[in-house]
Amino acid sequence: MLGEDLSRNFGFLLHDVARLMRTAYDRRIRRLGLTRAQWWVLTHLYRGNGVTQSELAETLEIEPPSLGRLLDRLEAKGWVRREHDAKDRRVWRVHLTEEVEPALRTMRTIAAELRRDALAGISAAERERFVDTLLAIKENLR
Repeated sequence: MLGEDLSRNFGFLLHDVARLMRTAYDRRIRRLGLTRAQWWVLTHLYRGNGVTQSELAETLEIEPPSLGRLLDRLEAKGWVRREHDAKDRRVWRVHLTEEVEPALRTMRTIAAELRRDALAGISAAERERFVDTLLAIKENLR
């Protein structure tokens, strides 16, 4: 076990590739003036606009006060807004605004370019098998 070659270890590789993808995206997204935490929040809101602030904190695995500060900064840019839930006024729902749309388009373009670069030289069939395998692993871990 101690002599295990981590360069072929599935868990290590998965983590390392994800880290490299995040770092490369950070470099490319810098021109928008976004931190990793901010673009992560925007990405999750793009996938599930109108979630509660507590749901978003749980999904992002960050403490609610930390998320609150991130949302304050994004709100100051005019990119998100918080509204009270219609059924429970104690609950805040977080929404993207129209003002963030140009930034989201740029983020999506940069992400597509990064995926293209990361998958260069890998056939469409291999890509499809790779994604299917990742989805199966994800399901196994739920």
